Order: sequence, then C-alpha cells, then structure tokens
Amino acid sequence: MAQHQTRNDTAHPARQGGLDPRLKPLRWQLRLTQMGLLSERLLRAYWPAGTIATLAAGLAMMGLQDMLSLTGLWAISVLFVLCFSMATLSGSRRMRWPSLADAISHLDQALIGRPISGLLDEQALGADDPASHQLWQAHQARLQQKALQATAPKPDLNIAPADPFALRYVALMILAIALLFGSVWQVQTLARVVPGQGASAAIGPSWEGWIEPPRYTGLPVLYLNDQTVNALTLPQGSQITLRFYGEVGALILSETVSARTENLPSAADPEQSFSVTQSGALAIEGAGGRQWQVTLLPDTAPRVSVAGAADLSSEGYMTLPFTAVDDYGVEAGRAVIALDLLALDRRHGLALDPEDTTAIELDLPLPLTGDRRDFTETLMEDFSDHVWANLPVVVTLYAQDAAGQVTETAGFGTSLKARRFFDPLAAAVVEQRRDLLWNRDNGRRVTQILQTLSHRPDEMFRDSGDYLQMRVILRRLDHYVQAGLTSSQQDEIAAALWELALKLEHGDLNDALERMRRAQERLTQAMRDGASDSEIAELMQELRDATQEYMQRLQQQAQNSDTDENERSSENALELTQDDLQAMMDRIQELMEQGRMAEAEQALREFQQLMENMQVAEGQQGQNGSPGENAMEGLAETLREQQGLSDQAFRDLQQQFNPNAPSGEQGNPESGQQPQPGQNGEQGQGDQGQEGQSRQSDQGNAPGQGQSLADQQRSLRQELDRQQGALPFGSEPDGQAARDALDRAGRAMDQAEDALRDGDMAGAIDNQSEAMEALREGMRALGEAMAQDNGTQPGQGESGQANSQQSTDPLGRSGQGISEGGPIGDGEAYRRAWELLDEIRRRSGDGDRSPTERNYLERLLDRF
Repeated sequence: MAQHQTRNDTAHPARQGGLDPRLKPLRWQLRLTQMGLLSERLLRAYWPAGTIATLAAGLAMMGLQDMLSLTGLWAISVLFVLCFSMATLSGSRRMRWPSLADAISHLDQALIGRPISGLLDEQALGADDPASHQLWQAHQARLQQKALQATAPKPDLNIAPADPFALRYVALMILAIALLFGSVWQVQTLARVVPGQGASAAIGPSWEGWIEPPRYTGLPVLYLNDQTVNALTLPQGSQITLRFYGEVGALILSETVSARTENLPSAADPEQSFSVTQSGALAIEGAGGRQWQVTLLPDTAPRVSVAGAADLSSEGYMTLPFTAVDDYGVEAGRAVIALDLLALDRRHGLALDPEDTTAIELDLPLPLTGDRRDFTETLMEDFSDHVWANLPVVVTLYAQDAAGQVTETAGFGTSLKARRFFDPLAAAVVEQRRDLLWNRDNGRRVTQILQTLSHRPDEMFRDSGDYLQMRVILRRLDHYVQAGLTSSQQDEIAAALWELALKLEHGDLNDALERMRRAQERLTQAMRDGASDSEIAELMQELRDATQEYMQRLQQQAQNSDTDENERSSENALELTQDDLQAMMDRIQELMEQGRMAEAEQALREFQQLMENMQVAEGQQGQNGSPGENAMEGLAETLREQQGLSDQAFRDLQQQFNPNAPSGEQGNPESGQQPQPGQNGEQGQGDQGQEGQSRQSDQGNAPGQGQSLADQQRSLRQELDRQQGALPFGSEPDGQAARDALDRAGRAMDQAEDALRDGDMAGAIDNQSEAMEALREGMRALGEAMAQDNGTQPGQGESGQANSQQSTDPLGRSGQGISEGGPIGDGEAYRRAWELLDEIRRRSGDGDRSPTERNYLERLLDRF
C-alpha cells in the first residue's frame, strides 16, 4: 500500500499543476465545475456587501438624500460605507479561489462510485503479471467510460440559511421600485456630501418631468423627457411634476398652462408641481431645456335625458328609461320627483295644501359592469302606497362625473305611476287614505265618507269580515280626530286602510267562484278606466287562472256529488268545454289588443252571463255523474265514434270497387250488398252522433274534419288512452277486466290505423270491429263493477233496478232495440243531448239577445 501511495502521489495532476492526459476529455466539465464553485464561494462571501450596495442605490434613486439634511445625509452615508466595508472585509477573509483539484474532487463526488479517482490510480501490485496487468487495463477502461459521462453539477446558490430574514430580497425590492418610479439622475445629488465637489461632480444641469392625468380618465402617466413632439394634448386637471438637478438657477420653468397668479413659487426651485387648467406654453429654459405647446382637452359635463315615457310594469313598479353620456364615464346620478301642484286638480280632499311637499329622491341605477360613458338604464320604483300615487309630478334627473361636474335635465312632467284599484269600493278606500295622508285636516271628511260607504254593508261588502274591519278603522279614526290626529296616528290609520283596500281588491282567493267574479269585475273596470296594456294583460291572465281554477272546483264537486243527474240539470243549464271558454277569452283579449274596448267590454259581459247561466264541463262528456258514470258515458262516445270511422272506411271500400257510385251510396243491389249501419242519416253517424261530434270538436286530440281516417283513428286511440287512465275500480276484478278489454281495443285500433295508412280498407274494418267488440266487453265489465259498487249484483236488487238493467244496456239503449237491431238513441244521455241542441237553437233565434251571443251560439250549432 505504501508503494501504491507513492506512485499515485507522483502522478496526480492536481498536485503537479497540470491536467492528466486521461482527464483531457473532461476539461470543459472541469472548468464549468470550477466556475460553479467560484460562484458559490463569491455569493456566500459577498452577499452582505451586495445587499448593502443594492439598498443604498435604491434609496439614492428614490431621492432619500433630498429629504435629509446635510448632517443626516452625512450620517447615513458614513453608516452605509462602514457596513459595506466590514461586509467586504469579512467576505474577503472567507473567500478561497477554487483550485483544479477542488474541481476534480467536486465533479468526482457527483458521480456514482467516484470513477475519476479510480481512473487516476496506479497499479501497485502485480504489475509484472500479464494477467493482472490485463485485468487492471480492463478496470481502467471501464472507469474511463464512466468518467466520460460526467457533467458539471449545478452550483448551489441557496444562501437562505445565511440570510434567515431575507434581507437580500428587501434590498432587491427597493431597487426595483426605484427603477420603476425613481430616477438614476437622483444619484447626482449625493455629490453635495463632499463640500465644494457638487458642481464639479455633475456633468451639467439636468431635469426630469412627469405628466399624471386624472385617475378617472384611465390614461397612463407620461415621462416628459420621452416626449419628442413639441405639441401635447392633455386632459384637464393633469398634474405636471418637474425636478431640476444641478446648480440652482441653471434651469428655469416658464409656463402658462396653470393660470396661477398668487403664491407662485420661484421658477428656479428644484421641484415644481402644478395642474393644467388651460391651453398654453410649457418651457424649461437653460442648458438642455425643452419647450412644448400644450392644448387642453376639456372635461365636458355629463348629459342625462329621459329615453321614453314613464310606464307601469305588471308588478306595479313605475319604470322610467333614461340615457346618460359622459366623455370619461358617469359616476353617480339621482332622480328628484316633485309634486306638480299646478297640474293637480285641487278638489275634494286635495283642496287643502299638502302637509308634506318634500321631493322624492332616488339614486339612478348605473351599469355594474361595462362602459359608463354611454348607456341606457331604467329607473324602477314602487310608489303604490305613496300619497302622490297616480298624481301629476315633475321628474328631474341629475348626473355627476368623476370631476364633480353635475348636470340636470329639464323637468319631465308625468304622473307618478303606481298600481290602480279597479274594485270600486277598494278604489274609494284608497282615495280616502290618500286624502288623510295629504292633510290631517281631512280626517273629519274621511270619517264621514267612510261612514257613507259602510251605510249599507249588504250591498257594498262581499265579506262581513271586511265590513267589520272597516268599522274598527272608523271608530279608531273618529276617536283620533276628536282628540287631535297626530302624525303617528295618521300613519297607523293609513296602513290599516291600505290593508283593507288590498283585501277588497283581491277578495278571498280561496273561493274559486268569488275569485273568478272579482277578476271579471276588475277587468271590466280597467277597460272603462283606460288602464295600460300591462295592467290589462295582468288582469286578463288573472281571469284565465281564476276561470281554470273554478272549472277544476266544479269538476271535483261533480265527482264528489251523489245527486241524481236530472236534479243537477236545469232548464237554463248549458254545457261549455274548457276550449270554448279559452276561445271566448282569447277573443276578448284580441279585441282589447286592437283597441276595441267597447266590443271587448260587451264580450266580457256576455262571458259573465254565460258563466252564470251555463254549467262548465272540462271534459268531453258531462262531469255531473259519478266517476263510473262519467267513464261509461265517455266509452259510449268512443264506441259511437269508432262505429262512425268504421262506416266511413266501408264507404271508402265501396268506392274502390264502384268508383262511379256517388259518395255515401248504401251499396250495390245487384251485388247483394246491404246498407251498413251509419251509412244513412238515421243510423251510426246520424242524429245520435251529434253529441259525439260535439265532443270531437271540443277535444284538441279528437278526430276532426279535414283529417284522414288514419289520423282520426289515431286521435281516437289517444282519447281511449286518456279514458283508460281515468278508469275507476282499479282494485276490483271487474275493473281489471274492463282495463284488459280496453287494452285489446287499443291494440285493435293501432292495427286499424296501420291498415288505413297502407290502404287496406278491408283489414281496417276487421280491426275496427274487434276494437268495438272489445269496447263493449269493457263497458259490460265496467257496468258490473258499478253495480257491485252500489251494493247490487247484475240482475238482482229491487224491481226498479232489475227492470232498468233489463231495459237498457250501458249505452242507454233498450235491450229490445239492441237484439232486434233497432235504432240507437233511446238513452238518457241522448235525450239530454237533444235538449241541449234545442236550447241552443232557441236561444240563437231570440232577437233580444246581443248579436255577439247569437253569433257564438250559431258557431256552436255549426260545430255540433
């Protein structure tokens, strides 16, 4: 080992001062490693001195020396010099230049197995042995290959452990701020630290300048030294700041843009600051001076104007659109609403002078995002309970920009839009509330008028509770008036009257009939008072909702009622469908939209009369019986319509074989064909089909004129689905049997529709026959379920019930007529249908009725 060590020391390049030939391929990596070590040692040794120098430069560029006295500047300068010197001396003591051996060792430590050290070793034992020497050469070749893969390690520049308070970053931040907002020229002023050396140290006088536009303009700050043009256009209010360096008086400011006349600073002051208020000249006289011609860009006052007429929204809000414009953006706005006493009708409760004429002030809405230089917004506010509601007012709009300039519009005369009360009693109560708020001296008059309104409560009030509330308010108001009405008592009575007016206007919303009547009355009154389109639309929608709710209540009442159908029917009772009512209301709304208010009011009166004299039915069939009876009647109608479709399909089949035969021909006598039921006007689709046709007309998904047979068959199938979904007796065996039969009928109808679309009339007729047979089975099962639900079995019970079961089938037809193929039409439902048609014919011929009502009845006759 000693012999090996001696030979290795002799050959090591780091100790002999040269680079071993075996390491020449790594010379660049070794140099990079050496430079990395140098950067690490320099940074660790001199980072305190660099931090102090960086901090001093940043403070000097920011002008710290200008804010200190000469003594203070001397003290700070000496402190910085001492700290810098000590840091430099300490770093120099720690600094060691990295040698080549340090680079080789550092690079070798970065490799696995340290191949460079092994490569520089010499064989100490067995050098004369050829096998041992050959093994050593193989070992050296492997180490050489690993060493060639070496790359210079990255230098470790992390000095955070030596700087736990991050002082170096504080100094860098101050320097960055100085570079952005300071000036390198500020460093020249440090020359005054050395007495007599300030003027000689500076090359000559110099200056800097900045132009800062008002912040609301959004324009950037301009560095005056960079402005190469001699003409400047600056916004009004721009701030100009100048700094002169060098001997005082070497540079002089000359300007006419600030319009300053008093307390003017010296033109040679090292620092100048003023605002641009007018166009003029700006010049810096002296060595290196410049001059500019400044044009003032004035800040125009904002403009605001009304963009449309005031209106009333459906929610009762007054809406007033307005437009605002400003060159840099509107900052604020307000609306002042003052009572227009000159345009006010000073009568009745308004004859006295108002107690409070304080104008209403509202902030104008501004865009939350986007550009405020030119925009249109809408002022919205609810004045329904204000004392000036619906009285003439004058609206004045104000707009203010960021410069504080305020502009106002000319007074805009309008009425203070607010919700109106269309119930006469509610409107009267609201008017007395307004008079009471107008002046407390109206208290006695308001008491007398309210007493008059409540004189006959049975004629004026719909609800006794409203009358009692009125009496309580009256007694309290009378007591307050006698004792001297105070402001708080005035507000208390006004709030009570407002609550009463709302109840009188809307009524009891839980009563569907009352709600519908109230909606009709309010709509009528609104048309008479010339209400706005939005108010009319709102009231019309309220009428639609109330009518629909009333129809639903009637349907529920009919389903829960056990009264006999004949007892529910009366001589003047007519049946209307929901589609009929909607059509009438659509007509009323159309007349109102066209401005034909007189006709619309007449149509609304007729609608009210019909609602009072006719029984509303939502479905096609009457909803007057039990659910089972209603379902039975609906299935009967479906069966008749299916029979009619089958008859029409048979006639089309005849046309295919006998094209020359007239439409509706009953058959060819020569071929032996017999007339089919429903082909003439006496059977099938004859008079007994009138009610079925009526039901078709009233249902949107029922077969109608102008449709193909396939479409009519599909509509009938959809109607059957609806009836099947509403079928009662779901848990009973007979009810399930009825549903199964209707399922078969539905499948047969689907097959009939497919056959009709394919032109297979014969196949369609067969499927339609199967559908009709399945419908009859379903009706028989439904009849048995109804009989069991009534506590009797088919064919059992009292004699009258047995006779009824034997005399008629579920369709109301006599048993004898069915067995003998007699005419259909002996049932109670058909008798009622004929009575309904007779009543319509009688009323349509009544000359005392209005033309609108007669036209409506004639349209019913045309449809049915």
